[in-house]
Amino acid sequence: MNALEKLKFAIAALLFIFLGSAVAQDARDDATDVWIAVEALWQADENGDKEWIDDMLAERFYGWAKDAPAPRSKSSTQMWDRFADQQGNMVAHELYPLEIVIHENTAVVHYLYSSAFRDKEGKVKSDNGRYTDILIRTEEGWKFIGWHGGDD
Repeated sequence: MNALEKLKFAIAALLFIFLGSAVAQDARDDATDVWIAVEALWQADENGDKEWIDDMLAERFYGWAKDAPAPRSKSSTQMWDRFADQQGNMVAHELYPLEIVIHENTAVVHYLYSSAFRDKEGKVKSDNGRYTDILIRTEEGWKFIGWHGGDD
């Protein structure tokens, strides 16, 4: 291999390493952004934010909590969230990420959770469970298009 071929090979190797690390960095950044969206949803609910459904769920959202008889639309989720707020509020939560899979503009997030809910009489109930969330990339960032899960 002559000097010019060695130089071309070295440039190609550096370009491959640079592009490979840039793609890997983009994947890490996307996974981080998706996880931030999941945590932000739980935190908004815990904070009593009444706008989290409008802000964080896609228009064509359908999610199926284990305690629901069927998947719920965005408007149905909003109605049941208002009802839950009348019963009490979440006072603490912790999330345990298991896996985030991103394919193009879709993310699937598997995680476990622990949460505590204080009812209107002041009694606190803790529960643990699991969720799978599906998010899509929009111009406003990652939004939830669906989920499934609940307490164990």
